[in-house]
Amino acid sequence: MRIDPHAHTTHSDGTDSVRGLLQAAKDADLDIVGITDHDTVAGWQEAEALAPEIGIGVLRGVEISCRADGITVHLLSFLHDPQNRELADVFESSRAERLSRAKAIADRLARDFPISWQDIVAHAGTGATIGRPHLADALVRAGVVPDRSAAFDQLLHPSSPYYVPYVSPHPVEVTALVRKAGGVPVLAHPRAYQRQRRVLGVDVIEQMSHAGLFALEADHRDHGPAARDEVKDLARRLGLRVSGGSDYHGSGKPNRLGENLMAADVLQAMEEEGYMSVVRP
Repeated sequence: MRIDPHAHTTHSDGTDSVRGLLQAAKDADLDIVGITDHDTVAGWQEAEALAPEIGIGVLRGVEISCRADGITVHLLSFLHDPQNRELADVFESSRAERLSRAKAIADRLARDFPISWQDIVAHAGTGATIGRPHLADALVRAGVVPDRSAAFDQLLHPSSPYYVPYVSPHPVEVTALVRKAGGVPVLAHPRAYQRQRRVLGVDVIEQMSHAGLFALEADHRDHGPAARDEVKDLARRLGLRVSGGSDYHGSGKPNRLGENLMAADVLQAMEEEGYMSVVRP
């Protein structure tokens, strides 16, 4: 069974619609694809309805923005109760913070480059969680940089004069909230050094483990062989499962569906612990 649990749609910073993602996953010979947009469950209902038509399973999730020790942390919550008020409040707060921060960065960029907030909002689409990837796309459209990766490397990284920090909840707190909501928490790409040149300390990951962390995402494009081995060794030491995923964003990133996968036994254990199950065709 081919399971890619980590992918994004136009409801956050992906370029594929929900239908487009599910069809692309089917074309990539996946059996199950995750929909894990940033801080929103907005695509879940549509994905549930389309799964039988397209003939692919859907693993419902959210990628939650957190912060610890000045480091951005992404926590994947799978199969939680979408009606849980506490977790929904975290999503709402995070989206509002991301929007305010994105506008502040856009205003700084607009002083030096031919971009506008109005253009960014128009291209993001209705209901999208606007963040730095949308700013990167605006810079690409304006001819400032060739692609998203270059935008992040040159202008949107944390040391950039255009960068604006933002407030996010602590990952230990969010891990506990995910469990309280019936969800299964997985720490995404914990050793992706190139993203911010610093990564989450083992001490915080241990605290997350005590709070109910289920797995570490080891197999990811941003992890080289040494990083994958490090994450897998840490997972074994902490008694956690090992996951993997493409972190697909459509044309916004080079990541391809199915390039990294989750094992079937890990998904089975996840379903046993989650509030809901995978949507199967």
